[in-house]
Amino acid sequence: MKPKIKVLLVFLMLIFLSNEIIMAQETKSSIDGKWWKEAVVYQIYPRSFKDTDGDGIGDLKGIISKLDYIKSLGIDVVWLNPIYGSPNADNGYDISDYQSIMKEFGTMEDFDTLLKGMHERGLKLVMDLVVNHSSDEHKWFQESRKSRDNPYRDYYHWWPAEKGKPAFRPGNFEADGSGWRYDKQTDSYYLHYFSYKQPDLNWENPKLRQEIFSMMNWWFKKGIDGFRMDVIPFIAKDTTFPVITQEELNKNYQGRWDIYQASGPHLHDYLKEMNQEVLSKYDCMALAEGAGMIKETALNFVDPDRKELDMGYHFEGTNLGYIPGFFKKMGSYSLVDFKKIYSDWDNVYATKGWGTIYLGNHDQPRMTSRWGNDSPQFRVLSSKMLTTFLLTMGGTPYYYNGDEIGMINAKFDKIEDYRDIETLAEYEKVKIAGGDLKQFIENQKVGGARDNGRTPFQWNASKNGGFSTGEPWLKANDNHTFLNVEAQEKDPNSNLNYFRKMTKLRKSNLALVYGKYTLLDKENPNVYAYTREFEDKKLLVMLNFSSKNATVKTGLDPNKAKLLSNNYEGKSSTTELRPYEAIVLELK
Repeated sequence: MKPKIKVLLVFLMLIFLSNEIIMAQETKSSIDGKWWKEAVVYQIYPRSFKDTDGDGIGDLKGIISKLDYIKSLGIDVVWLNPIYGSPNADNGYDISDYQSIMKEFGTMEDFDTLLKGMHERGLKLVMDLVVNHSSDEHKWFQESRKSRDNPYRDYYHWWPAEKGKPAFRPGNFEADGSGWRYDKQTDSYYLHYFSYKQPDLNWENPKLRQEIFSMMNWWFKKGIDGFRMDVIPFIAKDTTFPVITQEELNKNYQGRWDIYQASGPHLHDYLKEMNQEVLSKYDCMALAEGAGMIKETALNFVDPDRKELDMGYHFEGTNLGYIPGFFKKMGSYSLVDFKKIYSDWDNVYATKGWGTIYLGNHDQPRMTSRWGNDSPQFRVLSSKMLTTFLLTMGGTPYYYNGDEIGMINAKFDKIEDYRDIETLAEYEKVKIAGGDLKQFIENQKVGGARDNGRTPFQWNASKNGGFSTGEPWLKANDNHTFLNVEAQEKDPNSNLNYFRKMTKLRKSNLALVYGKYTLLDKENPNVYAYTREFEDKKLLVMLNFSSKNATVKTGLDPNKAKLLSNNYEGKSSTTELRPYEAIVLELK
């Protein structure tokens, strides 16, 4: 080939590549691409992840030792549950020092090493922000309760006893259910929507807000990449604390949260102020735990034009199937209802804002036990099916540690085996009421007991699943002898390797991130089918949520489709799905 022709070909190739880059940039711009939109978030519950000093409690050095494993999953962001100084009444969600590390977890030097190691591997770190309440052992509260004229008094909500008993508010971790606790020292009640060890902060006080914003800036300057904001809709209260009628109390669960906690008149003023004072200064992500958030109000939190937060997660999906009047007692639920919830929420963010998708976290039972089938026959298949759902839906997927190997509920038989403050309080409520304690324990085995999702991570078949050489703070699941990372690393068809395959699939198909979602075969009681369309690509996802063969009618012709993923080996039908089968096709 002549030199001039070679030069011309190189020139033309450069023009072609430049055009491709420009087109990609234009596409990215048109969809308002953000790193947190395209990320897969992996949640680590540090207390149960990996213990390196034998005290039975996971620690930061344990996470550091597993960074290569975490990176190998194909995830982008780690959300870390609270690691701050805390007396641990609620496993770290009662913070006594926001700018220190809990002694059981290690030191600030350990944290710095962890953050550096994550960033070196291209991983981002999101911290848990718990600012609806603090610990009662925090300096602020210790000062606040000393006298009515203490400078810190208005950092919390106090009600003087001479005004009578305040109107009922819930104390969700208390046996008597009350969110007010009498404090003799100043003859006053203080507000706590959770444990009495977690007094609610008074966001109406601008000094308190500035303290919080200063703390957030401190962490961002250390290099963290964002915050997951614990019960953030609760921060604003109606400080007149009006009486709530019995009629209002009898409303459904979601409505009750809204009445009690998510309707403070200045909530969005405070979030705008937080954005202005902190979030807008960094390339970060801000996630709202949206207890009380409903479809009608969701965009108030995450519409980018409002300059508040980036995304939130709702409770409507995870509340499905619970029987009213009982603590997390599961009844039957319809897949049609499940599909409607997630389809409706997808529609909320169809043109504005950004959503999330999750099925499990530290406050939920294991997703395979709750939404799949944890029997030996179907555990692996149903776990893979649920992973497919999470990684092919719209919004940012949040995936809980241990679900990548298909960990399931511990299903403890005795209350003595439980550690969670919520479960223990609810048990006492049933006991005081003379209820059926045996049935209460049975109820916790599927849909209840947060401890089901908190058992030690199962690394290998050794004692305690390789989590600790000491006695774990919470018993390990007996099935760690065969259900563990070490065994699944060796099996190309394991849950673990399937998860890795699905994270790669999501990253290689922007249609699974930004694609338009369309529900198919809407009334099918067994199959969840939908398409994701973006630019010239159209993907079809078909998921059998049942333990029997199920027919699906999509109205599409999949005969010329390209198979991208299947949780079964061998050829599959595109109209008759096997139990818990999950298929992803690219239509042509």
